[in-house]
Amino acid sequence: MTIRQHLPRLILAGALAGLAATAAAQAMRPTLTLDTARKMAVGCEERARKEGWTMSIAVVDAGGQLKYFSRADDTIGISIGLAQAKARTSASVPVSTRKFREIARGNALGLELTPGASTVAGGLPVMAQGMHIGGIGVSGASEDQDEVCAQAGLDAARDGLK
Repeated sequence: MTIRQHLPRLILAGALAGLAATAAAQAMRPTLTLDTARKMAVGCEERARKEGWTMSIAVVDAGGQLKYFSRADDTIGISIGLAQAKARTSASVPVSTRKFREIARGNALGLELTPGASTVAGGLPVMAQGMHIGGIGVSGASEDQDEVCAQAGLDAARDGLK
């Protein structure tokens, strides 16, 4: 057989090897699991309960898709969308929403006007093994309290983020 006759098989073998390498790389990349997202929400809920705060808590994956949501009784309605916007913002950029506000203020491009983005503190990126895998957003109290609660959520899920 000539090389020309083997060419389709060689191309197929190369393509399969490439797919296998891509699948292996994706399998090694950490992802946000439902269990870890739930632990974040529970950690935040516990801190909020201790402090007397009523919070909406949103945890999203790297694509900004809602993974877990919790809303305490008597939480103000606007906090639902705001918690989700904070989480999506910190899932989109690997910084807190507080830091995003600082970046946006110093940027002439109008980053603060990005549809769906939040510059209100209370959103934190979720990192695992040095990789950005999602975001947590909390709303219902002051900005500082929202951010403290989000950090409590990250701290509660630390083992799942290694």
